[in-house]
Amino acid sequence: MSTAARTGTGTGTGPTGPERTAGGAGTRRALNRRTFLAGSAAVTGAVTGGLTLPSPAVAAPATASRSAAPYLPDIQVRDAARRDPTEATLTEAAVLMRQRKLTSVALTEAYLARIERYDAVYQAYAEVTAERALDAARAADRRATSRRGVLNGIPLCIKDNYFTRDVPTRCNSFIFEDFVPEYDATAVARLTGAGGIVLGKGQMGPLATTRATRPNGTVTTVNAWTPDNPATDPGGSSTGSACAVAGRLAASAIGTQTGGSIVLPANRQNLTGLKPTMGRASVYGVIPLSYTRDHPGPLARDAMDAALMLSVMAGPDPNDPRTLGLPGVPDLVRAATPVRSRRGAVQLRHATRIGVPATFLSGTATAVRSALLDTLDAIPGVTLIDITYPADWSLLTTTFNAARLPERTEPFRHWLREDPTKFGVSLLSWLQGLMISGDEWITAQRAKNHLLREVLDGILDDCDVVLQTDVVPFDLLGLPLIGFPAGFVSGLPSGVLLGGQPYEEDRLLEVVAAYQAVTDWHTRRPADPTATPTTALRSAGAGDPAPRLTAEEAAELSA
Repeated sequence: MSTAARTGTGTGTGPTGPERTAGGAGTRRALNRRTFLAGSAAVTGAVTGGLTLPSPAVAAPATASRSAAPYLPDIQVRDAARRDPTEATLTEAAVLMRQRKLTSVALTEAYLARIERYDAVYQAYAEVTAERALDAARAADRRATSRRGVLNGIPLCIKDNYFTRDVPTRCNSFIFEDFVPEYDATAVARLTGAGGIVLGKGQMGPLATTRATRPNGTVTTVNAWTPDNPATDPGGSSTGSACAVAGRLAASAIGTQTGGSIVLPANRQNLTGLKPTMGRASVYGVIPLSYTRDHPGPLARDAMDAALMLSVMAGPDPNDPRTLGLPGVPDLVRAATPVRSRRGAVQLRHATRIGVPATFLSGTATAVRSALLDTLDAIPGVTLIDITYPADWSLLTTTFNAARLPERTEPFRHWLREDPTKFGVSLLSWLQGLMISGDEWITAQRAKNHLLREVLDGILDDCDVVLQTDVVPFDLLGLPLIGFPAGFVSGLPSGVLLGGQPYEEDRLLEVVAAYQAVTDWHTRRPADPTATPTTALRSAGAGDPAPRLTAEEAAELSA
């Protein structure tokens, strides 16, 4: 049956039927698009205005304030979460603390115990701040009877390209190997301001390019689902952040995405990763890779956890002009709260057209994706729509994707001149940025604008959200994208990507939350490691105890 004819049942109006997008909602969407188009032009122009690396010597500390305080929803805590606090989602742990059935110290100690026992194999952390975390947990427990933030006492993993005050921020590189910031990145300040606890810094690809390796290419962080086999791709470059959450070494984490580095690790490690719209969350205090494509975002266990994390991170920041003048942050927690009819059936709050491209059912995950469509089709409020990409889609999303390289190279030219070996195995992609001429970059920006029109006035004119098989289009354009679990292929997690309209992270969360309410893929956890670090490395094959990426592989995988 054509997906255009597959429509979820129960799409009637009334108190139990989903709300439809019309009238005022349509006007808001038009205004959102206008704001987004203006912002995209401004961001592109800003690249020529002198992008520089943040410097603690000249930059002001980030602010932890935001316009609207997120809140903790009422949820049912699973028995597994009550038995083992490291099994709990962020939201479940927060609810248990509110109910006085769990303390932050107990939760933090449980995570630190797992880090002590297993991280030699996982290698998820570049730095563990155990004593600081325990001190923060004790303070969180003292706040239990007074005013506290929504994340009070929740242990988190922070990707190692976010500034963390008095804690090394190495970005897994020789360039920053001795760098200790004097202030927190805005995202970190907001998370800790809401009561979150920094357990440590997540390992990452060198300078946020490939999967996590040492700067010389030696593989470090593994996929939490195959800890005994480092050859399994864990997704990059937010590899350590994803592994920490999947391996139950943190309740949640933050990563950055410039070419798939949030949603791909999420897909490969059975997590929910949300890349928000460009500007929704501040990049102030994040070591840059590409000004027009860097996005901070959460790596979480489910849609509600992602909603809570982004609710805290999002909002205007005077230190990041991209965040200013945007539509207000929607109620992400409400969006991630599944709606049930009077008979108890899960349904969407808003009638939603989900675009399904012809390529969606191709590849090795066909069975998983077909089952996903069947599940979505059965949710009242969902309408599946066949969509067709324009003829120049491949050209626009592949050939012109290389235009991102000069943006990463420009702030680092000093180190390229001084000592190219500081870039390690990823040097080739940095040098490629020097080879793209100004006229090629301008042509690529025109191509990007053309692609943006084809997406906003074409694909997204026919649907509200669209299933994707590639991160590039929504990543390149700065549109919101979410990755979430949908099953397993050959024993490994198989995730799905869903892209949305500008500033409509709430619509993405609503769809994923409804799907997760009727499936349990997101509740699956990997088995603990059985191998020692040495045997795990040797299992990669060919007798090599330390598998490495070559320079060519690093360039191919580069974000």
